[in-house]
Amino acid sequence: MWKEENNQLYRKFEFKDFSEAFAFMTRVALEAEKMNHHPSWTNVYNRVEIWLSTHDAGDVVTEKDRQLAQALDKFV
Repeated sequence: MWKEENNQLYRKFEFKDFSEAFAFMTRVALEAEKMNHHPSWTNVYNRVEIWLSTHDAGDVVTEKDRQLAQALDKFV
């Protein structure tokens, strides 16, 4: 579930192993590129954490972030 905090949408994803986490990150990268909206994220082994905000709007959450979050939810 995405949480809105500190002017960002945040979600932590956990997978079976690193390969599944990396496959998810690949799908995210392709979708983000299509939307021209790129997340801040970290990955450690099977965990991927993502933060979304719109830099052009002053680093706040916009509809663009909500649309990307909704798209990413379909990958899990």
